[in-house]
Amino acid sequence: MKRFGWFASVGTLVTVIGCTDMTPRQQGTMSGAAIGAAGGAGIAAIAGGDAWTGAIIGGVAGGVAGNIRGGHQ
Repeated sequence: MKRFGWFASVGTLVTVIGCTDMTPRQQGTMSGAAIGAAGGAGIAAIAGGDAWTGAIIGGVAGGVAGNIRGGHQ
């Protein structure tokens, strides 16, 4: 369990540092994809479907929406 926490912390740190020089459109796309994937996986798991499929569909939809929203800033 400690090993997983360490990997999650490093992954989060790398993601945050990697976002510092992104354009608003790129940040919106990445944020939208991450939120969409989490939401899609959660909804699919609750509905009894495949969480991976939900994550993929949610990630794509969230990425598109985030890209559109990030372009308007």
